[in-house]
Amino acid sequence: MSIVTVQLGQCGNQVGHELFDVLCSDALEGQRKVYSTAGCERFFHQTSRGELVARAVLIDMEPKVINQSMSRAAKCGMWRYGESSHFSQKQGSGNNWANGYRVHGPRHRDVVEQLVRREVERCDRLAGLMAMMSVAGGTGSGVGTYVTQCLRDIYPKTFILNHLTWPYGTGEVIVQNYNSVLTLAHLYQLSDAILVHENDTVHRICGQLLNIKHISFGDVNKVIAHQLGSILQPALTADSHGVYGRNPLGELVSALACHPEYKLLSVCTIPQMPSSSMAYSTFSWPSMLKHLRQMLISNTKMEEGIDWQVRPPAASERTRSLTGSSFNRSLANLLILRGKDVYSAETGGFEDPALYTSWLSSEEAFNSWKSPVPFNKYEKCATLVSNSQALLRPLDNMVGKAWNMFASRAYIHQYIKFGISEEDFLDSFTSIEQVISSYKHLH
Repeated sequence: MSIVTVQLGQCGNQVGHELFDVLCSDALEGQRKVYSTAGCERFFHQTSRGELVARAVLIDMEPKVINQSMSRAAKCGMWRYGESSHFSQKQGSGNNWANGYRVHGPRHRDVVEQLVRREVERCDRLAGLMAMMSVAGGTGSGVGTYVTQCLRDIYPKTFILNHLTWPYGTGEVIVQNYNSVLTLAHLYQLSDAILVHENDTVHRICGQLLNIKHISFGDVNKVIAHQLGSILQPALTADSHGVYGRNPLGELVSALACHPEYKLLSVCTIPQMPSSSMAYSTFSWPSMLKHLRQMLISNTKMEEGIDWQVRPPAASERTRSLTGSSFNRSLANLLILRGKDVYSAETGGFEDPALYTSWLSSEEAFNSWKSPVPFNKYEKCATLVSNSQALLRPLDNMVGKAWNMFASRAYIHQYIKFGISEEDFLDSFTSIEQVISSYKHLH
């Protein structure tokens, strides 16, 4: 089954390009016919000349990034974007969610819908749609939200996953917290699941684990693409009977987003290291999974700095509110293991009922996928996709900063002139504060 990606804005297009690079390199690595065929069918279609063409639609209100992405893909020689699978304009959204959502989105609705429809019709079987976007600026957040709304109208029963890149907390755009709150509030009504990468977290991975001295957005995007690829490439579920052809987005959503109030997904991957270090490193499943489990519990995205003091509460404490607790409670977890001796890996530590909410059994809350095929040159790697309290603190901070600006009416006029009222802001704050409350009171 195939996934159609919709790359929106500068960030969505840059991350999308890196993702297709990872997916294609991995699928074509070595003699792995069944795996390669499943991976290629999922993300590419082939021309009569055997060229791999990404199942993607590129959208931006300025042409520069799309032109760069199209050119880089064509030059790599492994894959390319469709020659008419993109749309851009001459003028951006000015980092204004309202401009993207109320002006650019509706103005270009027909052409965008036609581009997506054409990609969908190329699929023998559609697994779902993945919209990739940032929440900081205007096009990714505003146009991205509008496009997601249109896709939900056209494909009401199709799985839609939104991949969001959250901005640096120190600020890339002065109104980024407004844009983020408005985006999340609307997507919560539209998307089946929302997979989040925080720039601050990925930046630390680049510096502390990959030893990159001068970190660029390209470096950050490569880490995000590696983690996304480790989720999306073919793997086997417990009941797949050795066949890769299941619905990846459907399985992901059903495993992790079983309640409409809880849709936020975060990612941990282990190991993460410079390619020059791989040849000198050895990995064992027991050690990797022990570290990954503690990363989950203590809400740490890197092996460095794991807090080994954090423990799940005893059974007698499970019903108390965990608002002030450092323990990261999960609603559901999906563990994806790839590489050598993968079927010998013992995953029982993730089945501990103490990790999860009391109203869902650990058998329902935990799932694992496995593939004996190594991924992205790692002999063994493990990725944990978690629906947990991990994003609670950054979400709370984002809403707090946006609320402080709103209380002083800072920049509100820039949104009102495009048709977003103060009432719209208040509705969005209320929606996200409800999400925060729900995650805070997981027990």
